[in-house]
Amino acid sequence: MTRKLRLIFLPGTVSHMNMMREVARHMESWAECAYAPFFADGLMGRLVGSAGKPKGLLAWNHAVAVQKAIQDGGLTEDMGVAGDYDLSIVATDLTLPKKLRRWPLLLLQEGMTDPETWTFKLVRKLSLPRWMASTAALGLSQAYERFCVASDGYRDLFIRKGVPGDKLVVTGLPAYDDIARFRDNDFPLRGYIMAATSDARETFKPDDRRAFIHRVRRIADGRPILFKLHPNEKADRARREIERLAPEAMVFQRGPIGPMIANCEALVTQYSTVVFIGLVLGKECHSYFDIEELKRLMPIQNGGRSAARIAEVCRGIVAGRTH
Repeated sequence: MTRKLRLIFLPGTVSHMNMMREVARHMESWAECAYAPFFADGLMGRLVGSAGKPKGLLAWNHAVAVQKAIQDGGLTEDMGVAGDYDLSIVATDLTLPKKLRRWPLLLLQEGMTDPETWTFKLVRKLSLPRWMASTAALGLSQAYERFCVASDGYRDLFIRKGVPGDKLVVTGLPAYDDIARFRDNDFPLRGYIMAATSDARETFKPDDRRAFIHRVRRIADGRPILFKLHPNEKADRARREIERLAPEAMVFQRGPIGPMIANCEALVTQYSTVVFIGLVLGKECHSYFDIEELKRLMPIQNGGRSAARIAEVCRGIVAGRTH
């Protein structure tokens, strides 16, 4: 190849952005990378557009945060994807803009997928829009060349849902492939029960927060409690609820969650990928998911090589297209 390849990354959240930037670092010698907040077109694009905001941008607060991360990082920005690319990389296929179908597509698993509720079953049975089932329907578009996933367990899960096995590549997840590193930390607290909240309410899912807080207190059984709030949830509301129902608890809104989990005695989660940190570190873990199933799904631990592996998959897709 006589020129550098041109790739476009479309993160929907800052978490997606962090993962994609890590992948892009392994492409610097052979690719030019651009970024744009993930967007929708067609009916979905019209539904999410509103006065004073560009049409099609999904989850406006996430889009603003992603755009800020692009600009703060001095990265190449291509709002609306006006350029021409050899490959597009996304972390969701619940809706896919037609523009992206001009080039081969790579799908990345960023974290845990949602439970297969009645909504998911209805989407499958009636061929309804995938976004109605949230991340339970991740991968069902099959519009991608490859789908990079966390583990053999997740590969089996996606195959059961109907994803062809030859499209799946077990690469690991860049944020969850070297969990042992969290053991060496300077977080000053230890010996507490940790609760990681979710952003279910902010993403229009049911969340009985009162019941969750009471569950955390029962598990703690008098031991110190530390709540770590989800970055996307309404922090003021969450703090008020905890102060009312568990006034003795410590509440952290910011800070890396890995060291907090590494120093806890037990971890209580809802529908959160961070439960994998606790499981890998051998913590007592509680989740709304079945713990034995989570152990089968745990991301592979490869010493932080997942991003490099994903970069190799990207290059392989384009090389196969150009020869």
